[in-house]
Amino acid sequence: MSRHAHLAGGNDPTLSSKSRSTWEVLRRVIPYLRPYKGLAIANNGCAILSLAFAMSYPALTRRIIDEVISGKRGDLLVPITLALVGAFAFRELFTSLRIRVNNIFEQGVIYDMRRDLFAHLQRLPVSYFDSRSSGDLLTRVIEDVNSLERVLIDGTEQGVVALLSIIGALIILTRTNGVLTLLCLAPLPILVGGALWYTLTAHRRYRAQRQASSAMNALLMDSLSGVRQIKAFGRQSHEDARFRDRAEDLRQGTLGVMKAWAYYSPAMAFAASTGTALVLGYGGHLVIEGQLRVGQLVEFLLYLSFFYEPVGRLHSLNQMIQSARAGGERVFDILDAAREPSDRTGRLPEVIRGDVRYEEVRFGYGPERVVLKGVSLHARPGEMIALVGPTGAGKSTLVNLLPGFYIASSGRITIDGHPIEQVELESLRQRISVVSQEPFLFNGTVRENILYGRLDATEEEMVEAARAANCHDFIERLPEGYDSRVGERGVKLSVGEKQRVSIARALLKNSPILILDEATASVDTATERLIQEALERLMQGKTTFVIAHRLSTIRRASQILVVRAGEIVERGTHDELMAIEGVYARLARIQNTTFIEESFEKLAGQI
Repeated sequence: MSRHAHLAGGNDPTLSSKSRSTWEVLRRVIPYLRPYKGLAIANNGCAILSLAFAMSYPALTRRIIDEVISGKRGDLLVPITLALVGAFAFRELFTSLRIRVNNIFEQGVIYDMRRDLFAHLQRLPVSYFDSRSSGDLLTRVIEDVNSLERVLIDGTEQGVVALLSIIGALIILTRTNGVLTLLCLAPLPILVGGALWYTLTAHRRYRAQRQASSAMNALLMDSLSGVRQIKAFGRQSHEDARFRDRAEDLRQGTLGVMKAWAYYSPAMAFAASTGTALVLGYGGHLVIEGQLRVGQLVEFLLYLSFFYEPVGRLHSLNQMIQSARAGGERVFDILDAAREPSDRTGRLPEVIRGDVRYEEVRFGYGPERVVLKGVSLHARPGEMIALVGPTGAGKSTLVNLLPGFYIASSGRITIDGHPIEQVELESLRQRISVVSQEPFLFNGTVRENILYGRLDATEEEMVEAARAANCHDFIERLPEGYDSRVGERGVKLSVGEKQRVSIARALLKNSPILILDEATASVDTATERLIQEALERLMQGKTTFVIAHRLSTIRRASQILVVRAGEIVERGTHDELMAIEGVYARLARIQNTTFIEESFEKLAGQI
């Protein structure tokens, strides 16, 4: 592993896939062929018919040599030549049909597999993505699915045609001359032994190659997403070195696969050529002795190619299967991952009050990383609950439990008395809106990003939400207004503009429960005022949880919860907490208008 491997998720041990046998992988992918039985039959049928017409060529060649040339039967030349042309024409006709059917077949299977994989990814819990890089998942959805598709379609067709060609050629060869047939079978132990060696050793090489490819793609995606930070810190050379290491890992992995194939393929070809040489040598002797005609020897040699060439094709198929096995492990690692709970039958009422209770809630990201330790709180309908505390105290985890992004280890959370672990996630999340500190916009238009809050909203409702979020005016000044593209992650907009668009999206959704991860922490004063006005409109009549960074944001909160080390150590209004002269009061006096989290760090030794 390269010296920078720990910096990207591609080589993270948590990303390693379960080892699976070739048969298990094939068994899992075969169901994707069932909806396309007709195309599968047509594809293989065209390949078989093309093979049948191709196999008429040796027999017709023998007739030209032995009957037309040696027998001086000029009257047969034109008919046999026309038969050859006809055989070639039908061979290419069915080859053309096979290619067309194959293209439709393979694209259908690829579409189904990618659709299933993406749909499953969408339904995995948030925790699944915490330890996996986007680049690695991208590689699995694109490259690994392709390797599976190749063995499904091309492999099936090649395998069927190769076996039929070998069987057909062997029958014809045996009927032509038994002794020559035995000679052509002489290299068979070498061919079988070579295939067995390659099969038993190839998997680890292909697996290493796929992991190296994922690691490189993960680093590439991170670098492209963070290009501004890279330039701001002048780390282009550092990133060059990291990418060079990843690319070197992939190069070495690919060379490992190619090196084995470079030994394997020529060795198998040499063994087959040895068989051909033996046949040609002894067959020539039989011709000299008058025991075999020249045309028969030529016919035998041509049919011999129909025996050895498919054997070589089976070796290539073996390579394809090993690559598909490595890719299949990574694809099924996703498909076998447990989805978010789907057995919940409860639904929240269409209209809820927004009464939220946490009762002795505990949660940890693992046995050694307990984050919440018996948290209890009660948010009454329409109240604003502010969460303050140092970084890592558990504030974000606490609010992330509410929409079911994570599931509490113990205790319970209720909304209007309904335990959320019994409520369908779709029903639960329809009642909750989230506005984060770092708003995410999709790479589409402003219109598409706002309408994401409610896809069936009218134009008037969308514009009304934009006005309420104080973003209509700047949107109107964009080159194409609401149809202007925002770029990847909203890069064409400022931080404040992105935040207001995300608030408009939440306004359009109009959920009774709202989660805010301080939306004004990274903007200037003028923009903060616009965002704060939009947030006040958004919070009206809603039960709101605010992860607060500025004291000015939380003075009006119904409750302020001071969270430290996974516990609520103080709770009350601003005035109540100031009166008890506790942690919050000391922080408020120090920071006043600075960030609360910074103040926690400053007082860490005193608390």
